[in-house]
Amino acid sequence: MAPRTCNAEGRASEKLTSPAGWSVKSYAENERIPLFVNKLYSDRSQLQYAYYDMPFVCPPTGRRSTETNLVSGHSVSLNLGEVLRGDRIMISDYELEMLKDEECHFLCNREIDRRSLKRARELVSDGYLVEWIVDNLPGATSFVTVDKTRKYYAAGFKLGYQDLSPLTGKPRHFINNHITIVLRYRKAPNKDGDRGKKVIVGFEIYPKSVGASHRNQTGCPSDIHHSQDGMELFIATNGTSRSQYADSSYEPPDQEDLDDGATLQVPYTYSVYFREDDTIEWGNRWDLYFVHQEDSFKIHWLAILNSVVIASLLTTVVVMILSRTVRNDIKGYPKDGGLEDGKIRLRRKKSVGGARSPRSGDEKSASGLLEKDGDCDNDADISSDEEGLEDVTGWKLLHGDVFRPPPYGGLLAPIIGSGMQLVFMATGLLILSCLGILNPSFRGGFVSVGTGLFVFAGIFSGYFSGRVYKTFGGQNWRKNTLMTAVLFPGLLFAMIFILNLFVWAQASSTALPFGTLVGLAALWLFIQLPLVYAGSWLGYMRTGPWEHPTKTNVIPRQIPAQSWYMKSMQSVLLAGLLPFAVIFIELMFVFKSLWQDKSSFFYVFGFLAIVSVILILTVIEVTIITTYFQLCSENYHWWWQSFFVGGASAVWVFLYCVWYFFAKLHIQGFVSSMLFFSYSFLACAVYGLLTGTVGFLTAYAFVRRIYGAIKAD
Repeated sequence: MAPRTCNAEGRASEKLTSPAGWSVKSYAENERIPLFVNKLYSDRSQLQYAYYDMPFVCPPTGRRSTETNLVSGHSVSLNLGEVLRGDRIMISDYELEMLKDEECHFLCNREIDRRSLKRARELVSDGYLVEWIVDNLPGATSFVTVDKTRKYYAAGFKLGYQDLSPLTGKPRHFINNHITIVLRYRKAPNKDGDRGKKVIVGFEIYPKSVGASHRNQTGCPSDIHHSQDGMELFIATNGTSRSQYADSSYEPPDQEDLDDGATLQVPYTYSVYFREDDTIEWGNRWDLYFVHQEDSFKIHWLAILNSVVIASLLTTVVVMILSRTVRNDIKGYPKDGGLEDGKIRLRRKKSVGGARSPRSGDEKSASGLLEKDGDCDNDADISSDEEGLEDVTGWKLLHGDVFRPPPYGGLLAPIIGSGMQLVFMATGLLILSCLGILNPSFRGGFVSVGTGLFVFAGIFSGYFSGRVYKTFGGQNWRKNTLMTAVLFPGLLFAMIFILNLFVWAQASSTALPFGTLVGLAALWLFIQLPLVYAGSWLGYMRTGPWEHPTKTNVIPRQIPAQSWYMKSMQSVLLAGLLPFAVIFIELMFVFKSLWQDKSSFFYVFGFLAIVSVILILTVIEVTIITTYFQLCSENYHWWWQSFFVGGASAVWVFLYCVWYFFAKLHIQGFVSSMLFFSYSFLACAVYGLLTGTVGFLTAYAFVRRIYGAIKAD
């Protein structure tokens, strides 16, 4: 079984009250149930559109409900996450009353011109779905599992469909203008149930395309259940012979006049049915949206097993390095002081006759590593059974350079600070998701809480940035504070703003309103910036730098030629393969939910949390191994290298995104493609910054630990 704490709806939170304001809502007989319309979305496009912005649907009448006091067409207050994900929830004119079935209700007769018709055909061709909401449940299309034993839901319903004309083979487009709504209910819990009230446990939608002919006086089809003719999105071309395109909605571009004044009448109707269902508890009503995910549990466990095997192998290597190689190297130093004046003191080899071999002038002057003449008295105390001249190659030679401040340390410190900010944000999101606090019933909650955690984690960003900056010997801590607060958040905001311009041009609800951009800028400048300043002051002024166990030489040591696999780019890419191998199976499910199947909800955060922990352990171990081999190659430029090694798997994740785009997705259009690659790059940059920071801090702790075990003056 999967970890149910992260696969269920988050029952604890919704049984009491959801952060979105939804508690257990019970309805009396004939009580009005509001239906909200939201947006149109597609797996083939990154652009979403508000439902009431579409020129071919029934516009809101503005009628006020005397029972609920809601006005159709008015927007519902949205949280930040809902706005960022493109939601535009509005009150509709659909009339639903508890336990009142209605076989057919006429909504409106929409007159559509050629431009609106063309827009409708484009959206139908792109496979757009419609999202409606009742009692905080998204309207769902019902499916049955392959073994036909369980039913499950996919959020949304099709706007329309297309087929090929049997006569010409040309495409025809139909719009679903009749909606059958099925609301499943059960007896309300506690006292409300004793008073005869009901709660809604299911919201199913069955769309249908019904032609405009054969209708009664109310506007409803004469036989709604057996209507065969669909509502085709087609207007005959005026003044042009169409004999070759008969019975087809296909319009040659050179013959279609969009402004000829021709229109099409599309009647919209709906049916409502209430069905009692005692098999579903109110607290479990979201489970039907996750049934299809249970079939993939074996693959999730396989991914975890794969990750554990990789992490175990790396752990074995790290243990060998720490327990054997490093410990033996450290034991080789004399216990009375292995380093003198920052230099390694060596022992001389005995001659054949048992006497010490004399020190030559070359030994005395070469590289400054041999002992001084004044140490001869100490040599007399060395036992006669000591071995010969000690091997002092590798990391032991770098004690005077290993803590030399890196180039561009003023840039590395803010990056590390921002990375720690992301670490705290990601940790908080995973914990809240696994506890069930962040669940699909809290619409937009993941993004809203993530934004809040990121802003308030600014204090951690400032603290770590200030302390690292002080360790590097930086003097202008206020400049470092400003760079920490502006560098990553500023680039992030600038990228979002530029992308927003392209989305604005497409009139998509994915575009952020100007007020939202102002609000995000206010969060950044008036909340995060002061928090970064406070954290930086605490890390730089009060806590101070980390102390190093060895002194840094004045003159830098020359770095010998490196093997091909130890060169910067090669070692980074090779090291990034292992963390990527840990997560790539889980990435498949994340990508499917984000890009390929937007009607589903990714809610197996238990598996994601386990894989994330293994990922961090893998990054730690890979960084330790690569840093150790780099030091053994007498290369002390490990600061930036450890950061790049930690975040190297982001390169492979981005390459995986590119492959996924061409192999799995069917995204069409320049703007949608640009949004996919921009969002993917942004996500990989965040992931690389987070794991790179973990790698840097791990390498720093490892280097301080091994050099701290060597006694130095």
